[in-house]
Amino acid sequence: MAIPTKEQVLDWISSNPTQTSKRDIARAFGIKGAERIDLKRLLKELEAEGHLTKRNKTFRDPDKLPPVAVLQVGDPDSDGDLIAHPLEWQGEAEAPTVMLILRASDPALGKGDRILARLTETPNDDHTYEGRLIRRIGTNPRCVLGLFRKTAEGGRILPIDKGDGREWQVLADQTGDAKDGELVEAQQTGPKGRLGLPRAKVVERLGDPSAPKAVSLIAIHQHGIPDTFPDDVIAEADKAKPAPLGDREDLRDMPLVTIDPADARDHDDACWAHADDDPKNEGGHVVWVAIADVAHYVHPDSALDREARKRGNSSYFPDRVVPMLPDRLSGDLCSLHEGVPRPCIAVRMQLDAKGRKIGHRFTRAMMRSIASLNYTEVQQAQDGNPNETCAPLMEEVIAPLYAAYEATKKARAERQPLDLDLPERKVELTPEGKVASVNFRDRLDAHRLIEEFMILANVAAAETLIAKRSPLLFRVHEEPNPEKLDALRETAEAAGFSLAKGQVLMTRHLNALLNAAEGTEESELINLATLRSMTQAYYSPTNFGHFGLALQSYAHFTSPIRRYSDLIVHRALITAHGWGQDGLSPEGIERLEQTAAHISDTERRSMLAERDTNDRYLAAYLSDRIGNEFAGRISGIARFGVFVKLDETGADGLVPMRELGREYFKFDRDSNTLIGSDSGRVIQLGQRVLVRLSEAAPVTGGLAFELLELGDAPVKKGGGGKGRGRPVKRKAAQAKRKKDKIKRKVTRRRK
Repeated sequence: MAIPTKEQVLDWISSNPTQTSKRDIARAFGIKGAERIDLKRLLKELEAEGHLTKRNKTFRDPDKLPPVAVLQVGDPDSDGDLIAHPLEWQGEAEAPTVMLILRASDPALGKGDRILARLTETPNDDHTYEGRLIRRIGTNPRCVLGLFRKTAEGGRILPIDKGDGREWQVLADQTGDAKDGELVEAQQTGPKGRLGLPRAKVVERLGDPSAPKAVSLIAIHQHGIPDTFPDDVIAEADKAKPAPLGDREDLRDMPLVTIDPADARDHDDACWAHADDDPKNEGGHVVWVAIADVAHYVHPDSALDREARKRGNSSYFPDRVVPMLPDRLSGDLCSLHEGVPRPCIAVRMQLDAKGRKIGHRFTRAMMRSIASLNYTEVQQAQDGNPNETCAPLMEEVIAPLYAAYEATKKARAERQPLDLDLPERKVELTPEGKVASVNFRDRLDAHRLIEEFMILANVAAAETLIAKRSPLLFRVHEEPNPEKLDALRETAEAAGFSLAKGQVLMTRHLNALLNAAEGTEESELINLATLRSMTQAYYSPTNFGHFGLALQSYAHFTSPIRRYSDLIVHRALITAHGWGQDGLSPEGIERLEQTAAHISDTERRSMLAERDTNDRYLAAYLSDRIGNEFAGRISGIARFGVFVKLDETGADGLVPMRELGREYFKFDRDSNTLIGSDSGRVIQLGQRVLVRLSEAAPVTGGLAFELLELGDAPVKKGGGGKGRGRPVKRKAAQAKRKKDKIKRKVTRRRK
């Protein structure tokens, strides 16, 4: 098709104000290939002549407002209508006025308020535009995800969040045509209405909430995880080409391998080890770790970079992954596939015979993985049963990796990082998305081998950047606070163990406690209580050390495909070594503090979403076993009841206070226990229980139990005729003495 005239282009932009990018215009006129150059020239001429102005890669008439604009509210006109003016105006004529058309559910606006509004042109009226409120600037309407229930007046929304029992009212004209029982996303539109419920409008219909694959979708929407890439991000990724060798060190003949879970969606790290031939390092090892060079493709402040920073990290669910980068990069160009040359940043680490790192160097290189292996087959090969893939690799690859790992175990034992033993559950799905089984993940030496090498590489990155005085993001894990340590001591002493006091706490002190409990009935309790005493790790441009790993300096370097923090560290290494222009930008350095806070938040967001998804899958899995009895342990205590973790699946559920028996239980915050008013019975973390499943709600992930046995003793049910919880004097005195004893312990230990 011929290139359109200038008049035709201007007519199109005027008629289609929301489709004004060069791509939109080219698509409208069927312009392809080399003709795009002529279109670009024509648009530049219109811009130079003042007919168009370019803004964020779109073209529009400079004397018109865009379909959505930021306005400032002014005084009402003589008729009492509220008038607003655009904050940004680039036309030559006087800025147009906008008459605001407010709905009954919109908040009251006053002079000076800044708002985001959707505009409709009204050239024949006294006012050039009519505006409808989207939101006030500086406020973000509360959103809710829930089930829509149709009513005569419109509808109600029942939130899916198990912690939110409040319903929302939806007026008849704001249902978005949602059907009864559908999963919907809604925004709050006003305060409580006539029925005493907050009002909301449906903004998106998400379909059948019972569909198996809606489970992760619920978590994604509920936690605000971006799950679609903007067009410009996809376009930028699609333009990427395989990296050339250029000035990179050529490691393509090195027998590097990737070792990942069997269902891994990407491969961002490879490794190889061999005996050190340096005569000064007798019995030592050389370990190579090569990491995908994501920085080559994702440049600072590009569309890809902005989106990656916004997401912060990839989020993983049993049925899907929400990646930090588009699949063209995460699943292709940045993934270290077998037999394919890939750019990387690699570190060569020299270990002595006791596994201590005595030297390292980084290089920007080109590698080619000789095999994509999984943990199970590598472990089976090391145990004497190699498959066809691993058999040829035993002598040159697998055996040297394990030899180096055996050395690092000595250094680890000397360093004494925190050694928790808390099995991780894994939800297995059928192809249709239903739960097939819930198992605990195996912990093999193959897993520990890769973890240890990745930790070494992360330490090397931090040490290099510190030595070169380069800004970076550290992975920080601070020591537990005194209050949490006191609670851990209380739990340990109640279980018959002790935790050192009156000295600087080190991980070896906690490991001594864990080792003392190992093999006993209280092992899981002590592991869980120790975990709960820990602070949460985070990112920071300031180095506060890593308590859990017992390391002075630690940074994330090994997973830039799925963590933005690692991409920052890669860029810092590029700048520090002078490897190219794609390192840390001055702007990136200035906002490191802000970036650290943001990606720490996105990490927590993903963890919560992943946990909620597992909870919902487990509730669905158990929903047809209501009435069954399960063994478990008390994993949490609150004023309203106790939480129980089931042995079989690791699922967590609540035993409400009313199900604890016929007596009244008082919550003691200091000792984190519940104390029975009649019997003086103490309920505490880690106690063995037998429960009956009374409720399973797949939509919220909630489980409710009835307590049958506490320890080996049955729990008496039913209320007494003389009043539930009315203490017998003798038993009340016993309970008081027991409680006073606990309080005296707490007071004495906190001096």
